[in-house]
Amino acid sequence: MKETINLAKEKMTKSLNALDKEFAAVRAGRANPAVLDKVMVDYYGAPTPVNQMAAISVSEARILVIQPWDKSSLKLIEKAIQASDIGINPTNDGNVLRLAFPQLTEERRKELCKSIKKYGEDCKVAIRSIRRDTMDKLKAMKKNSEITEDDLKDCEKKVQDLTDKFCADADKAVADKEKEIMTV
Repeated sequence: MKETINLAKEKMTKSLNALDKEFAAVRAGRANPAVLDKVMVDYYGAPTPVNQMAAISVSEARILVIQPWDKSSLKLIEKAIQASDIGINPTNDGNVLRLAFPQLTEERRKELCKSIKKYGEDCKVAIRSIRRDTMDKLKAMKKNSEITEDDLKDCEKKVQDLTDKFCADADKAVADKEKEIMTV
């Protein structure tokens, strides 16, 4: 019974962590190495993340510098970034790649806010799904006489409280990210 609730809490925490990862990859007008997390380079026939092939640093507020450990992979990394959905063309000086993040337009900010709200809603749907699965497990335990009616009611309340807390956390994360994006 307790382990069922702890498992639900663990899964809900993972959902929130996944939301944070999604938010990290959203371009907010500032240089953030996390935007390259999903970019894969075909390196010797294996898809390899950029951050495993190069040192990525922020040289100025809106400029990301990518310095590959293997100079021969510079062109490969450049092609992978151009093929990705980042929407920024890297400049290549023969040693490093530079990604200059343009200032976001009002329209683009609003677009990003919409996608952030969608990520937040997806996270809350996942949290509610975990609640439903946990409630089903608890009802099955009651049906098999493993727990009493009172235990079931207590557990259902605990699971609902957890769900409310994690949904509120997701809403707060969405609001914080929207504020960050809308700040000029």
